[in-house]
Amino acid sequence: MVLALLVCGLVVVLVAVGLFVFGLRRRLIQRSGGTFDCSLRWNVPEEPDLSGKGWVYGVARYNSDRINWFRVFSYAPRPRRTLERSAIEVLARRAPEGEEELALLSDAVILGCTHHGVKLELAMSDDALTGFLAWLEAAPPGQRVNVA
Repeated sequence: MVLALLVCGLVVVLVAVGLFVFGLRRRLIQRSGGTFDCSLRWNVPEEPDLSGKGWVYGVARYNSDRINWFRVFSYAPRPRRTLERSAIEVLARRAPEGEEELALLSDAVILGCTHHGVKLELAMSDDALTGFLAWLEAAPPGQRVNVA
C-alpha cells in the first residue's frame, strides 16, 4: 500500500514538473517579444489537401531577418524551422476549408508560401498576418520581396 502511494505521488510530481517545464519554455520563447501563434504545414502537396493533416501548432518569433518557428507541444529549446525573409515568397491567401477548420485556430487565415523551393502554408490570425506581411515588405533596400 505504501509503495503504491509512493509511486502515485512520484507520478504526480513528475507530471507537475513536466507541465512546469513546458510552460517555462513557452514563457522563455515569448520573453523577447515579437511572437505570434502560427500553425505550419511543411512540404505541401500540389493538390489541395483539405483533410487537416500535416498542420502543426506553433509559435513564431521575429528575429531580425528571420522568423524562428517553435512547436508548441515540444520541450526543444531551439526552433524547429527558421524562415529567412529574403527566401519567403507569398503565393496565395485563403480561408481554411473542410476539416482544416478543426485543425486550426478559429480565426486563422492560411498563407501559401515557398521557402527555398519548399512549398509551405502558414496559418495565423488576421492581426498576425498584417504584422507578418508588413515585416516581409520592410526588408532592407536591395532585398527582393515577393508578396502576392
